[in-house]
Amino acid sequence: MSLRVAVVDDEELARGLVLEHLAAHPDVTVVAECANGLEAIEAVAAHAPDLVFLDVQMPRLTGFETLELLEPRPAVVFVTAYDRWALKAFEVHAVDYLLKPFSRERFDAALARARALLGAGARGPDPSLLAAAARPEGQALERVAVREGTRVTVLPVEAIDWVGAEGDYVRIRSGDRSVLKLQSLADLAARLPADRFVRVHRSWVVNVARLAALEEGRTAVMADGTRVPVSRAGAARLKELLPRG
Repeated sequence: MSLRVAVVDDEELARGLVLEHLAAHPDVTVVAECANGLEAIEAVAAHAPDLVFLDVQMPRLTGFETLELLEPRPAVVFVTAYDRWALKAFEVHAVDYLLKPFSRERFDAALARARALLGAGARGPDPSLLAAAARPEGQALERVAVREGTRVTVLPVEAIDWVGAEGDYVRIRSGDRSVLKLQSLADLAARLPADRFVRVHRSWVVNVARLAALEEGRTAVMADGTRVPVSRAGAARLKELLPRG
């Protein structure tokens, strides 16, 4: 089968090697060559490749963060100099994991695997799995990447005021900005630092540092004026983090 492919790596020499190996396959069309995750998001939206060769360690957005924001979601082969991400790569159903430096034979094997899986109708990784893989095991999120069209916003978690559920999305408030992210509230809440963020209601998570008042234990008034309902269990969790006295 013919393949439309994008190559994403912040190192020009690494991109060049992948392109050289791809050139030996006349039925492969390289539709994009990208130096970072932001370029990749724009390229995938414009060209809809079947397969992406994607570096993991890149500035601004990691490979996992980039893949979480790609739409339409392609199949992926991770290409990296670090073997510690291999398990996470397969957990998100990556086609393969090429560890630099790799031989032409190893590259061709990854490409053949991609052909077989795409021919069988394989889909790209699940967003919730990608969100989990975007951080080291046991470590809370330090930032949240959100895509709006082809624009990407990266929010440090300490800048988040609150998060509210809206169907399959979460609305994230940060200062005077409000953005929507395709992710469940439960999934995001589990990854935020537990010493700063509390799920006070089935539909709400608040940053304790942004809490202005707690009215009768059932309504949280946030610094931006938002009034958030608080369940009985949420109030108990919230009071555990509030200063006593």
